[in-house]
Amino acid sequence: MVGPLSWSQCEISWRGSPARLPVRSLFRQPPSLIVAKRDTDIGKLVVLMITAFIDMVGTLMIIPLLPFYAKNFGANGLVVGLLVSSFSVAQLLSAPMWGRFSDRYGRRPALIVGMSASAIAYVIFAYSNSLWLLFLSRIVQGSGGGTVSVIQAYVADAVEPNQRAKALGWLSAATNAGVALGPVIGSRFVALGPHAPGLAAAGLCVLNSIFAFRYLVESRDMVEARSSVHRPGRSRDAVLRVITRSSEAPSRLIWIYAIGIGAFQGLNAILALFLAARFGVTSNTIGYFYTYIGVISVVTRAGILGWAVDRFGEARLSRVGQLLLATGLATMPFIHPMQDPAAFAARIGGFLPVSAVSLLPYLPLALAVALLPLGTAFTFPCVTALLSRVIPSGDRGLYMGVQQTFGGTARVVFPILAGFAFDRMQEAPFLISAALVAGTIFLGLGMEEMTRPKHEPEPATAA
Repeated sequence: MVGPLSWSQCEISWRGSPARLPVRSLFRQPPSLIVAKRDTDIGKLVVLMITAFIDMVGTLMIIPLLPFYAKNFGANGLVVGLLVSSFSVAQLLSAPMWGRFSDRYGRRPALIVGMSASAIAYVIFAYSNSLWLLFLSRIVQGSGGGTVSVIQAYVADAVEPNQRAKALGWLSAATNAGVALGPVIGSRFVALGPHAPGLAAAGLCVLNSIFAFRYLVESRDMVEARSSVHRPGRSRDAVLRVITRSSEAPSRLIWIYAIGIGAFQGLNAILALFLAARFGVTSNTIGYFYTYIGVISVVTRAGILGWAVDRFGEARLSRVGQLLLATGLATMPFIHPMQDPAAFAARIGGFLPVSAVSLLPYLPLALAVALLPLGTAFTFPCVTALLSRVIPSGDRGLYMGVQQTFGGTARVVFPILAGFAFDRMQEAPFLISAALVAGTIFLGLGMEEMTRPKHEPEPATAA
């Protein structure tokens, strides 16, 4: 604050709301004002959750089918890895741009443009009759997919710092509900023809864009945002700062996020190939596997994450998540189908129904895979919430974009390496990823102190 101001001249921004209130008038507001404002923030979050859920349903209608479509065109593990990475390359290049765009022009228009790009990509996917068209569909969607950072910045705008991990958990619960539902819908649409899943996903994106345009309100004070001066090169400076000052809290958090998301994305690139080779999973049954992961993610993020954050704190819980993710990755290559499930059922007393006995070959795999959504549910929302604490609000979109830039780089590198390694030894991608994720636990040590909010001096009272 420059120069002495009277109480009537002082203004504050009430929880990021476009409306500005004189400080003195705040003390005259009834408690119902605060409740109403909280309800408004919750309303924004609910609409955003619905938007993210519908968007993820469309995405997961397509993702599990990609490796099978690519195999029909003669692709091997490396090509599938490149196909997955092509989305991340486009997203990597677009994420900082979307961050700056949303900082200056708003979160809402950035999200709508991103969903429109996805609709176009799904139409291309629907009529893909060659590998290069599959690549084109992924690049188009990735170019509009830098909006992940925009969604995270939207939540950070609308929610108090000590509630951001929970809010991000609820948001990711909504997206993981889409993860649970989308693959089953996509597998069902396969029966209607090869074009059906892509066209259905495109139609869903169009409806979602209309919904967001109608109901999603802007989360920022755009008068203030547009009056800010854009400094060229800020994205480059922020990226270089993460590399050259890796000991700082924002840099360490971004590295934790990038390595974790890269390892998880590398797993997704080869997962269908691994399940097909070892468990005989097909394009008609892969959807149920993703649904299992999605259900665990939803239950964890919606029902457990909030309690766990209150109990352990964001920093410690993120380390627990990293440990679970690393353990799940390290365990998976050692899982094989149960050779004689009927004999096992007989040994435990024959209490299992016939339908349950048919699922026994997948029991060891189910137990190992359960650690993956648990690990990601505890890691990513906490890391992103911690990052939002140490970044000024005016740079939040920028640094969320930088986080996606590093995450995007990892999502490019890990799937390619995973596909390359899978062609030579099926176990290698899992073990390498597990070791790298385990290493990030050390980056999170001492994060409680580094991200503890600093106490600001109380304003002087009037004489």
